[in-house]
Amino acid sequence: MLRLLLLIGMSFTLCLSPLNTYALSPEQDDDKEKMMPFLKQLYQDRNSLLIHQEPKSIEKYYALSEAGGRHAYQMELKRAAYIHAWIEKRGLRLVAAEPRIRIARFKASGDQAVISLVQSAKISYSYKTLSVPPQSFGLGTRHALILKKTSDGWIIKKEWYLDPLEENPDLIPDSPSGFPHLSPEPEAPKKEGRYKRERAVAYANKYAGLAWGAGNNNRYNRNYRDYTSLGGDCTNFASQVLGDKKEGGGLPMSGIWGYRGGGSQAWVQTDAFQRFLFYSGYGRLIAKGTFEEITRSSDKHPHGAIAKLQPGDLIGYELKGDTDHFSIVVGQDANGYPLVNSHTADRYRVPFDLGWDQTTKYILIHVRD
Repeated sequence: MLRLLLLIGMSFTLCLSPLNTYALSPEQDDDKEKMMPFLKQLYQDRNSLLIHQEPKSIEKYYALSEAGGRHAYQMELKRAAYIHAWIEKRGLRLVAAEPRIRIARFKASGDQAVISLVQSAKISYSYKTLSVPPQSFGLGTRHALILKKTSDGWIIKKEWYLDPLEENPDLIPDSPSGFPHLSPEPEAPKKEGRYKRERAVAYANKYAGLAWGAGNNNRYNRNYRDYTSLGGDCTNFASQVLGDKKEGGGLPMSGIWGYRGGGSQAWVQTDAFQRFLFYSGYGRLIAKGTFEEITRSSDKHPHGAIAKLQPGDLIGYELKGDTDHFSIVVGQDANGYPLVNSHTADRYRVPFDLGWDQTTKYILIHVRD
């Protein structure tokens, strides 16, 4: 199961895999090139909205007389409101949002164009009360659009894309005193165990997909199936990080958890993966709770349970008793904020709670070395 997806005016289907491009005719290729300035400006202005919070700056891009266009516009405003509220709650300042887009599929006919594209966005922030350099993280999203041509140019009739940043901004919890805490780098084990932790983190960074900052030319590892269109790829990615023998953590696969031409249920499904981690002994529960519960100081965890996580550990995200998502801890920012990578949606060194709210329970899992 994957995180709730943002469905924007959806009544059409497109394949959103960035790998599924096809050759265009000379006429189509020419139309695509003519469309690119519009699309680049559209995504630039939508990312600028995150910083400046000026809704009218993107109004011109939408067919507001149609239900699909209005819905797409409102969802962008909702997304911007959530990110703005999260930034404020964490004592941060958003300083830049820089998109890069690539068209995967394009078809124009008359006054309508159907497009599949991918966006890699670099988001930078600073701390309001600290003198640390700006910190950056990456997001990657796959978009399907129907555009309509008018006398003034192209406008969005409908849009659909994978993005969990559309939560209720009023439900973002406050940061407790003392959070985040800059933890010292964990001591390296005296001898390498069965879990190759540094390799696991390197794998998570290399194959974080479309997110800005990821390696491998922003592509997944082609040795594994992409489960995005089959319910989500987050758990498949977490399993790869832990179990890939060549580049990842190298934990031994088993009859229950493994990849042989396809992933087993425990390899690709969140709840089954979580059960396997605990029953196999591969994982140990550090704590489970809301944002407030895992970040506040206690006798057992003076800097909050979240500070016990090491790079290469995991965070599960539970909603209404069901584990919906997994991410991989890859480090912390200059002030100690825990950062994660994931698929569906693709993320690179993103603050662990961005896109979630006070109803989320975080499952903090240490992967045993």
